[in-house]
Amino acid sequence: MRRTRAAAAAAVAVSLLSAATACGGGSTGAEGGSNTAPKELTYWASNQGPDITADQATLGPELKKFEEQTGIKVKLEVVPWSDLLNRILAATASGQGPDVLNIGNTWSSSLQATGALLPWTAKNFDAIGGRDRFVESAIGSAGAAGQDPAAVPLYSMSYALYYNKKVFQEAGIEKPPATWDEMVTIGRKLSKDGRWALGAEGSNLSNNIHQAFVLSKQHGAEFFDAAGKPTFDTAANVDAVKQYVDLMAKDKIIAPGNAEYDKNQSLQDFSNGKTAMVLWQNAASTFKAHGMKEGDWGVAPVPVPAGGAPGSGKNTNSMVAGINLAVFKNTDNTDGALKFVKFMTSDEEQKILNRTYGSIPPVKAAQTDPAFATDDLTVLRNTLSTSAAPLPQVPEESQFETAVGTAVKELFADAAAGRPVTAESVKAKLTKAQQQMSS
Repeated sequence: MRRTRAAAAAAVAVSLLSAATACGGGSTGAEGGSNTAPKELTYWASNQGPDITADQATLGPELKKFEEQTGIKVKLEVVPWSDLLNRILAATASGQGPDVLNIGNTWSSSLQATGALLPWTAKNFDAIGGRDRFVESAIGSAGAAGQDPAAVPLYSMSYALYYNKKVFQEAGIEKPPATWDEMVTIGRKLSKDGRWALGAEGSNLSNNIHQAFVLSKQHGAEFFDAAGKPTFDTAANVDAVKQYVDLMAKDKIIAPGNAEYDKNQSLQDFSNGKTAMVLWQNAASTFKAHGMKEGDWGVAPVPVPAGGAPGSGKNTNSMVAGINLAVFKNTDNTDGALKFVKFMTSDEEQKILNRTYGSIPPVKAAQTDPAFATDDLTVLRNTLSTSAAPLPQVPEESQFETAVGTAVKELFADAAAGRPVTAESVKAKLTKAQQQMSS
């Protein structure tokens, strides 16, 4: 038996505020975990494809391949994004989690602070082929600066603006909006006859944070000061969040029903022609799964304020997105878990999985595959390298996502119900979120 103290980040999502018992089988090895080698691992994968069934179909053959190579069976559970963070926080607090799991790279510092994840020391990196195989910026989003990473990169991503070429052509619109002013002008032309210009996921807390973060950067704001203190309700952050929600509340280019979306419904609406544009990470594979063909959609950088270009001045237009692979420290099969991480981050598997999901391999050698030179991925790669910024690398990051993401969700609910969304109401929600961080 071992004990793992849950950090404050876990406290916001679970009520386990004191040290919780974590059970790990076998004797403890030098790097954590056990020296025994059971023939089974449990793996929580995040929902990367159009639905959970699609992920099971994608990962199943690869996990079987790993079993054939090592004799280790992997029990797979694909967890929806709407549930994943709370599931992980509960597991870090209780010690009852999987052996290996996917985490959003923005959560790395928060989950690292719980002490529940295996640190990626030089020895552990050597066991999977070395740290230098990975793009350094991806490693930089795997934990707090100055500490051994809490995970290794699996899929790299950034946001882009996807638009329906046919809808644009029929409306006589020659190119996608490059600024937010153009987004509203074009959006009003497109929002008619039962179709809406832009899709959103108003109940998806992570997506809410990603959009609010980008707009906050564009307004010259920060959600935390240099000392790590929350600054959620500054005037610039209020303006940023209001600008996003106003796309529904004032500009009327997002359908009110999108306030309830949280599980990729906006991508399905786009694929079905119900919306003309969507802001998303690496969405091509989902579009194809819903019947679209290559060439049906175009991809462009996320809009920036008028008078600028992506990457210049305050014109950040994406967060540094990605999925990392972590190992629970109390696994009873550290050796098997390391073998699994090595397999999933091997050059060949990186090509297979990132091709399927339309993401960018964080493993350098895998990026040479011509499959990653498409128009879509070129825009995404350029965004990552020139105009994306990492979310706050603070231990409370997951708590921040929950608190501010919920504030944006509630504001979308107000907009959908026809209740006024004002600077005062936005500030009140952000102040409440900031007070939750203090508690």
